[in-house]
Amino acid sequence: MSSHTGRKALVTGGANGIGEAASRALAAQGATVVVADRDQQRASTVAAEIGGQVWPIDLLDTDGLAGLRLDFDILVNNAGMQVVAPIQDFDVAAFRQIQRLMVEAPFLLVRACLPHMYDRGWGRVVNVSSIHGLVASPYKSAYVTAKHALEGLSKATALEGGPHGVTSNCINPAYVRTALVEGQIDAQARENGISREQVVGDVMLAKSAIKRLIEPAEVGALIAYLASDEASMITGSSYAIDGGWTAG
Repeated sequence: MSSHTGRKALVTGGANGIGEAASRALAAQGATVVVADRDQQRASTVAAEIGGQVWPIDLLDTDGLAGLRLDFDILVNNAGMQVVAPIQDFDVAAFRQIQRLMVEAPFLLVRACLPHMYDRGWGRVVNVSSIHGLVASPYKSAYVTAKHALEGLSKATALEGGPHGVTSNCINPAYVRTALVEGQIDAQARENGISREQVVGDVMLAKSAIKRLIEPAEVGALIAYLASDEASMITGSSYAIDGGWTAG
């Protein structure tokens, strides 16, 4: 796979889970990775281990992103959050917060990065969507809405960026072994009155042909590929990593 030596990458939510895996995979290919995360301590640890840099930031502060111009060659929009509740009980403020973090912030970061990418004639945008960017599940209305919106943003970016050497794609993992998923397991167990084991086996993996959680490194490897020169003709696409969930 091609080297990213001399290229700069920004990974949001880069201190843990999928973001950490992406940061490590890109750094292993020579990129200078900026780990953007509100958990500054953990981000500093990851950055030190991969020879990267830290950007301590709360992406919910979208006003602070609006005027930015950034010089990154690779942008990985990964930061996310989850709230599980029936629509009729869903907190309106939480719904808006999820859209701000998972739709508005990625839009503003793409907007900030494209001028540099266009000037270079090369750029990669990888949006960490979800299987819920392709299908829906109950009790996750805000998350499903945000991920479907991210899919649209990614495709629009692909069409605008194509003539400038910029690609944009989504990755759509099912349940990955991360702190976010652990929180979902607990929330669904409470919501449905069942055990954690039942949530994983009977709910999360019910439609999956491969009965295990996805490892973050598996997602990180695909992110690194989509950021490579070899993936220059892949754009506007959505790549499911779902153990066969959407095959049936």
